Amino acid sequence: MIMEEIDHEGERLLQQKEEDDQGENHHGAVRISTQSSKVEGCQAYIAVSILCLVNLLNYVDRYTVAANLEEIQKSFKITNDNSAAGLIQTVFIIGYMITSPIFGFLGDRYSRKVIIAFGITAWSGLTLAGSFVPDDKFWLFILIRGAVGMGEASYVTIAGTIIGDLFVGNQRSRMLMVFYFAIPVGSGLGYIAGKGVATAFNDWRYALRFTPVFGIICVILIILILREPNRGQAETGNQAMSNTNYVTDLRALFKNPSYIFSSLGLTCQCWVVGALALWAVKTLEFAYTLQGLDNSSVSYVFGIVTCISGFVGVALGTSFAQYLRKFNPRADPLVCAFGMLSGAPFLFLGILVADQNVTVAWIFILFSETLLFLNWALIPDILLYILIPTRRATGNAVQMLMSHLLGDALSPWIVGFVSDRIRENMSAPSSIHDQYYSLVYALYIGGFITVLGGGAFLATSLYIEAAKKRVEDIVKSKNDASSALTSDNFVN
Repeated sequence: MIMEEIDHEGERLLQQKEEDDQGENHHGAVRISTQSSKVEGCQAYIAVSILCLVNLLNYVDRYTVAANLEEIQKSFKITNDNSAAGLIQTVFIIGYMITSPIFGFLGDRYSRKVIIAFGITAWSGLTLAGSFVPDDKFWLFILIRGAVGMGEASYVTIAGTIIGDLFVGNQRSRMLMVFYFAIPVGSGLGYIAGKGVATAFNDWRYALRFTPVFGIICVILIILILREPNRGQAETGNQAMSNTNYVTDLRALFKNPSYIFSSLGLTCQCWVVGALALWAVKTLEFAYTLQGLDNSSVSYVFGIVTCISGFVGVALGTSFAQYLRKFNPRADPLVCAFGMLSGAPFLFLGILVADQNVTVAWIFILFSETLLFLNWALIPDILLYILIPTRRATGNAVQMLMSHLLGDALSPWIVGFVSDRIRENMSAPSSIHDQYYSLVYALYIGGFITVLGGGAFLATSLYIEAAKKRVEDIVKSKNDASSALTSDNFVN
């Protein structure tokens, strides 16, 4: 029965291919012709450099809000309402995730360069607009942050697929390592620069006014310098490939166990990182205050720790995985699992001892973040080699939707909500003591989520070899429609 279905679908795809060759569409298939001349050599490295710069700005922009959370709460008069404060990040991520499938669909079919330029322009303008919201219009600030997330989704969904089209193998892994340095380093710089600009102007709103300037510079670089590669260029020798329709793409993704389990692992990681990104600084500021220490430097220290742990973690994770690939083809998901499982106890200990010794707490946080960041470049690399080139933007978009919907869209609000409910039953809810401990207890949830993520990556390792081989077979035989479909029916 299964083979009859494959034979039938193979005949259908052969017919579809013939019609595509004549310039026609069949059942939603789109023929992708050569978009530009082949991008290689110096041009490829220039493209990666520009994309890295934009990714760095993306995360600097995102975490300027977290760096100034306490001041924002005071400004909008929500100082004792952590649930409302958590919504700032949650709504941003909601806007980010609900539009990612749209940009994924467009990114597999239209000019990625144009989409990225549009997205950067939109998020830069909206970030600037958010800095002018009056203090009595918190709801408007929330809506604008949600729209900023929509703009950022257009870039994040697509950028990694461009790198995937420029490089293969270990060289692709190295380029992705460089690209994903921008996440922790940009996040750390967001805390440092965001707090520094706000302090210099004595107004948190100025922290949202310096990134749009760099956003416009990035748009100019993309329009004038960036050259977009053909989809699958590095794997197919710059030959064109045909899209299947969107429903077929989605069905294929959810039949791919490597894709599902790696997405679940990323979801757990996003949950933990999202919770820490918004609440770690405020929690540590309370810890400093309880010990009679000046807490004005917490954002800077957290930014430096995040930069260092990110740089070291991404480099170690990628290098370790490249070495292990020589002996074990399951190296990538196994390194991801190791990072999650070993990072959990350090995260727990860092939160546990913060009110007793902040120096020890910072050391534990440094280790936990370093271990968690082992994964950042490996997860997108896994996605690129378990999905065919014309399905990668869609796969990335759906993965983003899943990981943010169940991950960092929920965790900032959940931590804020749980801490509020805990504090309601404490003896002095408004005291620094009770505010601190209520957040600590709520953040303990992250330790359990981290362990779940490690388990998801272990499950990924069971299927990764077969998934990778089938994609390689499809790419090699892309001109043989029935052969491609036979493999694609099961994995992609």
